[in-house]
Amino acid sequence: MNRLTNAAKYAAIIMSLIVTVTMVSGCKKNNTDVSSELNKSDIEETSQDMTGSGIEDSDVGSQSAEETAETESTEQTESDFEENTEQIETDAGQEETQNPYIRQKEPYTGVPIYENLEHIYMNTTWEYADHSAISDGYAVLYKASGQRKNIVVGVNAGHGTAGGSAVRTLCHPDGSLKSTGGSTAAGAATATAVSGGMTFYDGTPESEVTLKMAEILRDKLLLEGYDVLMIRDSSDVQLDNVARTVICNNVADCHISLHWDGDGLSYDKGCFYIAVPDAIKNMSPVADHWQQHDSLGASLVDGLRGQGAKIHGSGSMAIDLTQTSYSTVPSVDMELGNASSDHSDETLEMLANGLVNGVSTFFGY
Repeated sequence: MNRLTNAAKYAAIIMSLIVTVTMVSGCKKNNTDVSSELNKSDIEETSQDMTGSGIEDSDVGSQSAEETAETESTEQTESDFEENTEQIETDAGQEETQNPYIRQKEPYTGVPIYENLEHIYMNTTWEYADHSAISDGYAVLYKASGQRKNIVVGVNAGHGTAGGSAVRTLCHPDGSLKSTGGSTAAGAATATAVSGGMTFYDGTPESEVTLKMAEILRDKLLLEGYDVLMIRDSSDVQLDNVARTVICNNVADCHISLHWDGDGLSYDKGCFYIAVPDAIKNMSPVADHWQQHDSLGASLVDGLRGQGAKIHGSGSMAIDLTQTSYSTVPSVDMELGNASSDHSDETLEMLANGLVNGVSTFFGY
């Protein structure tokens, strides 16, 4: 009798478990497989041990398995995401490096970057641009092909502006009077925009010789890795002295104007540069740059002397010029002799070598 009673109890417990698991399985439609496994486990363990503890252990085991699976899945997903992100970044970096349409920029030297042989016109927003009376022309930038120093040398072949003698510009940006004589007398408020220049005693116009000198100097500077801004690249350029200076201020690292002196002497007095007179050293922008002008001039004279060129006196002469009155980069008017001077190709080559050496000394090469 007791055995039958116990069997009936066991059967009742088993039926109760089956009903309970079935109800749980119905509530968890998405976990059918897990519920089925749970049901079988519960029944087997309950048959072996009728204490009911098997049900609780099985539930805990199923929950632990689910959490572990979810954790592993999350970790795997995060790992895959990180790997994919790294791969995308690597691919993007390679694409940027290998993209032929991305042009590598040159080191910034304080001046804009232009293309080789680009025509550079006056920009009306540049400082002192409104002081120019003739500014329709353009300069030409030549870039060195190898061992570039990223230094732009402004080479200004003096004179060579048709109609320049008939136009006048302010001697100084502030309108003050000229302190020394020259092509324009002391005390004048305006100066000739661009003078026609003198004529050598053999009949050659100065403007023709200055252009030839500029072309020789350009080629030698390019060979040394300097870029060259040719202010006048032909027999005529419609840029007055103010415009030439303003363009150099904004595009070049220095400004060298080439001339031969029209002093009327019957002998070659030699080379010298035009220094800033004391009377305007406190005037803007001269006050901030005249020492740079002198340093460049002295370097050029030393370079010429080293090539055997004749040097006039101490190598400098103080004259109030439009060029240095408006310059904001190292700037000099370089007088390479006078109407009596030899201007043969051989002499021009020698002078160009000296000027290149002077440029290199000035920039530390």
